[in-house]
Amino acid sequence: MGAFSTTVAYVAQFYPLWFTYNQSRFATHNRLVGPDRVSPLYHIVVAINVDTLYTSTFLELAAEPVVLTIPETPVTYSMLTLDPYGDIFNSGIPSQTAGTYAFTGPDYKGVIPDGITQVPMPLNVCTLIFRADKYSATGEDQMAEAEKFRKTLRIQTLSDYVKDPSGGEAWVLPEVAFAIPYKTIADNLITKAPITFLKELQTAVASSNTPPMLPAVQRLSEHFDSLFGDGSANLNEFSAGARAGHELILDRYLTHTDAERKHWITFLNMGDWGAQVVERSGITEVIQYGNGRSTAAYYHAFKDETGTPLDGDNGAGYVLTFSAEQIPQAKRFWSLTAYTPESIELIANSANKYVVASYDQPEKGPDGSVSIYIAKEQPAGAPKANWLPVSHGRFNVMLRVYGPEGNVTGEYVPPGIRRIQG
Repeated sequence: MGAFSTTVAYVAQFYPLWFTYNQSRFATHNRLVGPDRVSPLYHIVVAINVDTLYTSTFLELAAEPVVLTIPETPVTYSMLTLDPYGDIFNSGIPSQTAGTYAFTGPDYKGVIPDGITQVPMPLNVCTLIFRADKYSATGEDQMAEAEKFRKTLRIQTLSDYVKDPSGGEAWVLPEVAFAIPYKTIADNLITKAPITFLKELQTAVASSNTPPMLPAVQRLSEHFDSLFGDGSANLNEFSAGARAGHELILDRYLTHTDAERKHWITFLNMGDWGAQVVERSGITEVIQYGNGRSTAAYYHAFKDETGTPLDGDNGAGYVLTFSAEQIPQAKRFWSLTAYTPESIELIANSANKYVVASYDQPEKGPDGSVSIYIAKEQPAGAPKANWLPVSHGRFNVMLRVYGPEGNVTGEYVPPGIRRIQG
């Protein structure tokens, strides 16, 4: 392959590593941390939700094991472990199970002290994320218990744990610490300085964070390196290849739908990508660190039921109506959140309202249906619980179903979003 086609393949294959490598440079390692709140200021990860309390860290296991202590809690939470590409793997820690666990790297040969359950990990570098529900499945406010759970999670190296088992408490930091807009940075670099982006991507690929490569992937990396050199030759071909690779990633995500699916984008194999590396990169671009399908189902719409882009300046707004049979069935909750068009961040609005969710107990119609009104201003006669504010210009919405069950199968399609006339 020549410079252009090799660059397209290189960007499509390794794109997620630019994100996780750069995030790991400024994030905590072996120390859980989360934001004190989530608002439009939160930029570090795209498509953030406001339904759960977050805490996360990058695990570094090469030097020694890392001990995680999970407290007892009545709160429902999920735990997610991913490799630097965004592929999900099961840690083996049972769901909703308190205890003390030692994550060990693939080369660890030592002995774990009594009372600690060893959890062998496939990699020395991976991401650990906890999400604790703010509300119960029946709508009770459990914010205080969720916050207590988050703050009493503990993680520290084994040597530190032996000295003080009570150490390693999670940190809750001001939201501004989570304001670096990695997606916007990557998009701008590829558009305006693609050679710089490729050099940064090379650095990420060559880092110790990167998992061992399959032979074909290793050959791609080496072939790109041999062609690219110091980035001073064939600049036009490499630049065009970087942009084309990025366009391929976006297009693969945005076209993963059709009129039959009411223009909702969904993936049934979230985090289990296999050879679908372009799709995997698309998820990094639009919903990095998404859960696997058994934990949460995601449905993402950029267009209304007619295929027209969603736009806050489009008349009286939109309505999304679930018939009684279409209301998503969930063990935990469902929610609908609106995001900005390019950066996929929460939309600032005067109501400071970012979600309509099952735990808000939105009003139902006489026939048991639920209508969600998506508009800049609360429509006359629409209950506030049923109103999702947006702003001027284009936007997109994401339906989350945490603990999908019942009607939320692989065949489930949310109803189309209808423009309100008037």
